[in-house]
Amino acid sequence: MARVDWLGLPEAARAAVGARAGAVRAVEDIPHGITCRFAAVLESADGRLFVKGVPVDDAWGRSGQAREAEVNSAVTAVSPRLLWRVEAGGWELLAFEAVEARHADLSPGSADLPLVAAILEEAQGLKAPAGVELPQYVDRELGGAVSAAERELLLGDALLHTDTNPHNLLVGADRAYLVDWALPAVGPSWIDAAEAAMRLMDAGCSASEALAWAAQFASWAGADPAAVEVFVRGTCRARVARLGERDAQVSNAQCEALLKV
Repeated sequence: MARVDWLGLPEAARAAVGARAGAVRAVEDIPHGITCRFAAVLESADGRLFVKGVPVDDAWGRSGQAREAEVNSAVTAVSPRLLWRVEAGGWELLAFEAVEARHADLSPGSADLPLVAAILEEAQGLKAPAGVELPQYVDRELGGAVSAAERELLLGDALLHTDTNPHNLLVGADRAYLVDWALPAVGPSWIDAAEAAMRLMDAGCSASEALAWAAQFASWAGADPAAVEVFVRGTCRARVARLGERDAQVSNAQCEALLKV
C-alpha cells in the first residue's frame, strides 16, 4: 500500500500529534518501514520525536504496532522509548524518542560493524515483558517447513527482533540502536545473530567474513549444530515455498553458508 507523508495525514491525526507534542515546526518524512504507512521525525515545541502510524483498518499494520508497543518496556536498553500512542482521524500513531543516528553500513570493513555487534549482543539477553505472549519464531516463520521433532530444536524464550536489516539498525556517534520491534518472536537467541550475518552477506561481506563476525556472539558460537542445520534447511524450504526456487536461490545460498563453520 502507498506511503503517506506528514501533510497526507488527515488534519485530525496531525492535530492529535500537536496536542501531545506541541506545535510541529519541521518534518523529515521517512520512506522506509514494512509494517507502517507513515513515518517521520518531527521537530516540535517539546523537542524531536519519531512518529509512525497505520490506518485503523490496516489489521496487519496495527498488529505490528501493538506488538511494538507491548515489548517496548523490555527493549529500551537497545531501542528508543515509546512516548505515547493515539488514534485519531482514522489513524493509529505511535511516538518514540528520536535519536541522532543513520542507517548502519554493514559492508566489509565498515566501522559500524563493532557498534552493531555491541547492540545485538546487548539484545541477546532480552525477554518478553511479563504477560506478553509472543509466537515462537519456528512456528511463525518455519511452520510447514520443519517436522515436529525439528521444531523442538528451535524452541526458546529469548526475545527476538527477527528483522535486523540496515533500516532497523541505526548508528549514532558512539552507539547503535535496534529499532522497529513490530515483528518480535521468541526462540533461541542465536537466531538474530544468524539473520544479521546474512544481512552482512547482503551488504557485500563474504560468507567467511560474516561468519567470523557472528562468531563473537557466545550464543552463536555455542549453538547446537543440529538446531542450526534445522534453521538453515527450514528457512531454505520456506523461502522456496514463498518465492520459488529461482528467486530464493541467492538468499538460500547465503543461508546455507551458515553451515560452513
